[in-house]
Amino acid sequence: MALLRRRHHYPLRLIPAISVVSAAILLLFVFLSFLAPSPVDNDHIHRPRISSDVGEDKAAPKLRVLNSGGVHLRDLWSTKNAGFYYGCSNASIKFAKAAAITQPNRYLAIATSGGLNQQRTGITDAVVAARILNATLVVPKLDQKSFWKDASNFSEIFDVDWFISYLEKDVKIIKELPRRRGQIWNPYTMRVPRKCNEQCYINRLVPVLGKKHAVQLTKFDYRLSNKLGTDLQKLRCRVNYHALKFTQPILEMGAKLVRRMRARSKHYIALHLRFEPDMLAFSGCYYGGGDKERRELAKIRRRWKTLHNHNPDRERRQGRCPLTPEEVGLLLRALGYDRETHIYVASGEVYGGEATLGPLKALFPNFYSKDTLASPDELGPFSSFSSRMAALDFMVCDESDVFVTNNNGNMAKILAGRRRYFGHKPTIRPNAKKLYKLFLSRDNMTWEEFASSVRMFQRGFMGEPKEVRPGRGGFHENPAACICEDSEAKSKMDSVQKEHGKGSIPIKRDMDVAVEDQNMNDELEWSDPEDEDDLTSQRGSNLHNETSLEYDPFSSEEPELDELLSD
Repeated sequence: MALLRRRHHYPLRLIPAISVVSAAILLLFVFLSFLAPSPVDNDHIHRPRISSDVGEDKAAPKLRVLNSGGVHLRDLWSTKNAGFYYGCSNASIKFAKAAAITQPNRYLAIATSGGLNQQRTGITDAVVAARILNATLVVPKLDQKSFWKDASNFSEIFDVDWFISYLEKDVKIIKELPRRRGQIWNPYTMRVPRKCNEQCYINRLVPVLGKKHAVQLTKFDYRLSNKLGTDLQKLRCRVNYHALKFTQPILEMGAKLVRRMRARSKHYIALHLRFEPDMLAFSGCYYGGGDKERRELAKIRRRWKTLHNHNPDRERRQGRCPLTPEEVGLLLRALGYDRETHIYVASGEVYGGEATLGPLKALFPNFYSKDTLASPDELGPFSSFSSRMAALDFMVCDESDVFVTNNNGNMAKILAGRRRYFGHKPTIRPNAKKLYKLFLSRDNMTWEEFASSVRMFQRGFMGEPKEVRPGRGGFHENPAACICEDSEAKSKMDSVQKEHGKGSIPIKRDMDVAVEDQNMNDELEWSDPEDEDDLTSQRGSNLHNETSLEYDPFSSEEPELDELLSD
């Protein structure tokens, strides 16, 4: 009986001991959980891969991204020393008034080419061309047959009355050609070569205008040289930054989108992602999606009859490929933008869809577009017109505190120039050539090492004043003739620096960082056969910190794709 009682009591004695051990384990687990990093404070990011086939790229080791994004050694939302520079585009006293120089019975009409922003460059240059020719300009015709299939005319996108009145002292502009002998006047149609300078226009067009009196220039994109006299360059700025104003419905809807972004956060980044299938196909790049990606992009590439096959690795090494959405996110986090930063994304269909966007959204959960900020009813008047939708994106990007461009298209260049003109608001252009190697080896370094390298490689690519040497860069991207320096204010600041013992470090040193390489020096170009001579002189150019050649011709034998990569 004693033995039996011991057998019954023995398990009862274990219960308190088990309880004590369990409690100790529980306390240890709670203690360790406090020490472990929170999933909110760290992002674990895989190397980019798009819809990989079985047997292709395997998951790489994860890079732990700090919540802070990086060390804040600079103001994330403004450009250093921008206060010493301002836009200045007024005409000089030597620039004669239009009424004094416009020849009677001499009319210039143009037909633009491409999407909204490519057409904008054509409109800007058309005003200058009319001034060179002392001709009356007919309000430009917008391209309605391109890939974008937008039937909008000039007055449905831009305020035409404002356009005419603002420029009345510079160029006489009329809405349509007058009738000739009571009949509709069909102007003589011709084309000028790209980068045609002032003398080129005079030599080619003045004799024709003398005989025909009305000339229409077709496919008018990048048909004017970047190298013009100062007064003509300033006229370009007056057109682009002042005379071209969107219509009231576009302005109101764009302002509404901006207000909604501001209501969510004091600051926001606008990102022009440009990771559409056609962009990737044309670039000849490869992003790890296996045979499926190769087949899909090859099918699109066949639409360009003259497009050569490219080595994807070489294209990436030379910085000719757009960054993946994830790589853009890592770049921004490394520059110091944290997880709470709000991002507005201007983009068409992203290749790979949500699977491709997922890593970017994980890095920046506050992720918006016009489709998430506005209801279908609000966007209804615009949604059937690609140029009007692009205009909304243009406005939100222009008003952003920081603009990030992931390609070298027209919208990127126009906004970069516009942001320089209106106060040098930060415009980040990825130094893709240097970043490519860094992204490849990022799993072999700490986050601090990665972020430090990103910041070093991005010097000269952040929209700082004077980061592009004088005379370099396409005019629409770097309107240097229209940006003046407040030397008096700068001199006072230098004096203050010296008084505080900092005279040994000139204030402008950070602005004049020399950058040895550039993303798109050898950017692919599309051309018509008749333009080949114009292109020959440009190939092989070695420009300093420049995202384009003198112009970016987007023309090919396939008109429906001419404009696809331009905006």
